[in-house]
Order: sequence, then structure tokens, then C-alpha cells
Amino acid sequence: MKPELREQILTILAEIPSGRVTTYGRIAAMTEGATPRLVARALRELPAGHDLPWFRVITASRKLADHPCAAEQRERLAAEGVLFDPRGRVAAERLWP
Repeated sequence: MKPELREQILTILAEIPSGRVTTYGRIAAMTEGATPRLVARALRELPAGHDLPWFRVITASRKLADHPCAAEQRERLAAEGVLFDPRGRVAAERLWP
């Protein structure tokens, strides 16, 4: 991945407000050429000890992606007031931007 593309993704990630979520696709659309998969890759490659809100990124179906930190992601979102319906989806009103 080009360093400038990674920088765009991380800059957008840092802007997601507390209590809101966005999707891999929405982040990709705000960049100059990233795809949702590239966004996911950039999040997987975040360095240890970072303070970026990776947990605020969900799938286009407004669910959590299936990954090892999904339980932590759900807890962190719940702590910010982001709740899930019985089907595991976040309310559309929580989407940013």
C-alpha cells in the first residue's frame, strides 16, 4: 500500500467522533483510491500502542467484521453508547459522516 494512501486512511480514522461509527467502504470513498479491503488491511497493520479508534469501523451491513478483537470492539462501542439491535447491527443514525 502506498504510504500516502495509508496516511489518508489513518487521518480519516482519527476523525471519527466518539459514539459514531463508519464503514470500511465509507473510509475508502473518502480516499484517493483505497478499497474497503485496503482500509481493513491498514487497520490490521496499526502499530502496537496506537490511540486510533479502529473499533469505530464496521461493515457495510452495519455489523462487526469477524475478527479476533470483535468482542473488544463491541465492548468499546457499547462504552461510547453505540448499541446493537437483536440482529447485531448498529442503528443507521450512528453512521458517520
